[in-house]
Parts: sequence; C-alpha cells; structure tokens
Amino acid sequence: MSPELFRQTLAQNYQINLSDQQMTQFAQYFELLVATNKQVNLTSITAVEEVYLKHFYDSITPYLYFKDLFDANPAMTVCDVGAGAGFPSIPLKILLPQLEVTIIDSLNKRITFLKTLTTTLGLADVTLLHGRAEEYATPKSPLRASFDLVLSRAVAAMPVLAEFCLPYVKLNGYFLALKGQKGASEQAAAQYAIATLGGKVIAEKTFTLPDTDQQRDLILIEKKKVTPNKYPRKAGMPAKKPLIH
Repeated sequence: MSPELFRQTLAQNYQINLSDQQMTQFAQYFELLVATNKQVNLTSITAVEEVYLKHFYDSITPYLYFKDLFDANPAMTVCDVGAGAGFPSIPLKILLPQLEVTIIDSLNKRITFLKTLTTTLGLADVTLLHGRAEEYATPKSPLRASFDLVLSRAVAAMPVLAEFCLPYVKLNGYFLALKGQKGASEQAAAQYAIATLGGKVIAEKTFTLPDTDQQRDLILIEKKKVTPNKYPRKAGMPAKKPLIH
C-alpha cells in the first residue's frame, strides 16, 4: 500500500480525507522509523508499502471499525500499553488529533524514539512513560481506572493482556485488543481473566488487510465492574501464571 493508495483507500472506502499535513506526518513517521531502526530494533517491517499497510493502516482499524466509539468522545483519554514504535496510538493520534494519548513501554530506547517522533510530528497531549504495564496500574497509582480507552497491539496473549490493560480502564470505559488470526481462540481462553478483572466482551470484528489474506481481529471489551485491587499482580506474574480457569 503506497502512501497515495493509503490516502485513496481511506477516502473511497471510509470517507476519511487526510489533509496534506497528516500525509506529511505519516511520511515523517516512516522516515524516522526507518532511520532509527538502523540503530535500534523497532520493527522488522521497513519497506514503505509494508509500513503503510501493516503498521499505519493496521493501527487505525480501531477507528475504521468502531468509528462511533471515537466520534462519541473526540477528546477521549487513550492509553497504549506496550506501544513499541508507537503502534497503534500514534497513527490514531495523527488521524484524530484531539485524542489525549498516554504510552507505556518497558524499553527506554523505544520511549526515546517516541519523544523524538512526537516532537518531529508536532503532536500535543502525548505522555510517554517508561516502565512495565503492571507498575503504573497499582491501586495507589493515579493512572489506575483513569482512561476512556486502553489499546494494545502485538504485546501478549489475551489472558495476560487483559491483566495488563483492564486495570487502567475507567468504569464503563473500554479495552480494545488488536489481534491477528488467533484472536478468536485467544478470546475464548481469556474469558475467565476478562470477567475476573471486571470486563465483558461486547464486540468483535474480523477482517483481512486490503489486498492480502492476512487476518486481523479487533476485540472490544467494556469495563463493567471495578478491577479487584490485587490485580495486576507484581511484575512478571501475569505472564508466568496467566488467569486461566
């Protein structure tokens, strides 16, 4: 997917008309990603057509498939857990500049890249935090139960991911997991964890990336109950002993 096809696809299929400024921001994002990737391992995907499809387009699919959720609260607070090189939250922020984004990542080199990126792109209301997901969601943390929407892409299996993310979601807020072709089976395995942490799956969208057979799965979970204070467990425990009944 070339940059121009990226723009055309959004316009023709979703009535989303990217401005020249937004196209410039995506171009700057690509250039900085590839340049930095030579020193810091951010992604194995570096060809322009692949980046625009598998990173940029893929990252904005939450808006494409759950547009009403975003349109109902244009300035919603969003937390991206384990964003890596900024996916999915930075492409969403370019698309929807009013979003208030917080990114948590455990590798400081990635946070350093994201600081340079957000400055280069002129993005406001982006907070970058270095640390593990479990560390910022403790009962006394101001970030706990504070976000309208928590996103995560390619970080962990759903039973683990639910424990990373649901503690950050405010009551009646949402957790949206961006998954590949194993999304449905992961969701089934995570039912106990999701319920234990106060969530309920309310929607799932399965699709393929344009002109490919690469399946994607978006799993939308609403926070119905307060997460018990004992979750998340201490760093490392969710992955070692997932909440599987």
